[in-house]
Amino acid sequence: MASSITEKLKNIGPGALVAAGFVGPGTVTTCTVSGASYGYTMLWALLFATVATIIFQEMAARVGIVTQEGLGENIRDRISHPVLKWIAIVIVIIAIFIGNTAYETGNITGGILGIQAVVNAPMIPIVIVLGVLAFAAMWVGSYKLVEKILTGIVIFMGLVFLITAFASPVDWGAVVAGLFTPSLPEGQAGAKGILTAVGLIGTTIVPYNLFLHASGASERFKDPEQIADARFDCVLSIGLGGIISMAILVCAAANMHAAGITVTNGKDMAVALQPLLGNWATALIGIGLLAAGFSSAITAPLSAAYAVNGVLGWGKTLKDLKFKIVWIIVLVAGCLMAVLLGKSPTELILVAQAANAILLPIMAFFVMYVANGKSLGKWRNHAFSNICGVIFICVTLFICWRNMSSFLTTLQTLIGA
Repeated sequence: MASSITEKLKNIGPGALVAAGFVGPGTVTTCTVSGASYGYTMLWALLFATVATIIFQEMAARVGIVTQEGLGENIRDRISHPVLKWIAIVIVIIAIFIGNTAYETGNITGGILGIQAVVNAPMIPIVIVLGVLAFAAMWVGSYKLVEKILTGIVIFMGLVFLITAFASPVDWGAVVAGLFTPSLPEGQAGAKGILTAVGLIGTTIVPYNLFLHASGASERFKDPEQIADARFDCVLSIGLGGIISMAILVCAAANMHAAGITVTNGKDMAVALQPLLGNWATALIGIGLLAAGFSSAITAPLSAAYAVNGVLGWGKTLKDLKFKIVWIIVLVAGCLMAVLLGKSPTELILVAQAANAILLPIMAFFVMYVANGKSLGKWRNHAFSNICGVIFICVTLFICWRNMSSFLTTLQTLIGA
């Protein structure tokens, strides 16, 4: 049954949640660092990541709608051999825990950057306050209103970046070249450039969002004939999220790259918004980073709990003890990592996004595997989706392989700092 544009717009939801999820502190930081350091040359990585996100999130949503189950349950049900099933379960759990802990570390660090952009406060008390507030919100389960308010602030910040991009002295020819000419810096800047490119991919195609989208779509859409509406939601919402990410990079490239500004804190990031906001730029960046960090600090642990409990066949309610244990582990680990490795906050966020990108091909493989299941009937993957999926996985594997050396070196530097 075909839906009108009005009906399609009314069904916007799961895709918008995913877009709001990846436009977090990691995206703002990584895009700003990329634009300030390398100008417009990394825009291709964001274009690649946005298209790949649409492809894989559409698969996850389709699986959720047809089966009326989450991605974790589908992975568990799809593999019949008991040994292979447990191998897959262990791989998914390890990847989700590592990826979400890395992402949670970036979320808490983003909140720190936001507060410190406005107030010169010590790091550890900020982490304790953010951690306790996030714990309380998830434990009580009454976080939906808070999450909506924070998401609204993040969306507003994204729109401000979009407007500022048109108010800045942008070299639009260089923008087009950056979008469609893949390149990486050479020489001494090469290793850091590859890490940045991988970070841009990892901050956009977030592994836990695949689980979040499948569950959200299964709740929103009960009829497989509504897959067209879900696909419209996916393309529109994630497409706009990608455009906002590109606008952040463009603002930084136009207003910071030529001036040679190095991004080390939230106040540095505010320079990208000064053409539009002037002295108010620091306040908006501070509030935006705090809102993005805190909202994502709630979403990431909960998504990990949904994924792990789903793949293990446990209960998935907020009141379930096993469910709580999973998100508590992710939250505490993220807070501890933010404190232990937070002496170079922007570097830490970049590494956290890169870690997600390295784990991404594993999750992408499982999504493609369940999306090709015979039980999906006519809604299983067609050749186009499979070809695109394989291409994206291969390209990501190649870029991550090129990045591994610089990733490990940077991680060792953070640990030793």
